[in-house]
Amino acid sequence: MKYVLVFVVLALAFWMWRKNRSPGAAPHDERVSGGTQMHRSNAPPQLMVTCAHCGLHLPQAEAVTGQRAVYCSLAHRQKEEA
Repeated sequence: MKYVLVFVVLALAFWMWRKNRSPGAAPHDERVSGGTQMHRSNAPPQLMVTCAHCGLHLPQAEAVTGQRAVYCSLAHRQKEEA
């Protein structure tokens, strides 16, 4: 009888652990948020760059290119290159 009780407690703990895992840890088919299926984007990864003024990491497509480096905004480019 005590082995059945231990098995039930372990099964319950395993079930609770599986239920409370973060969504990123679940397989793609099981990922659900608010009753709707979430899908990964098929977009390719983007190259990340660092702002020479503040150190912010941002996608290269959103960066402002200066004469010496890349920046996160026009204000930072102006401050560094002035």
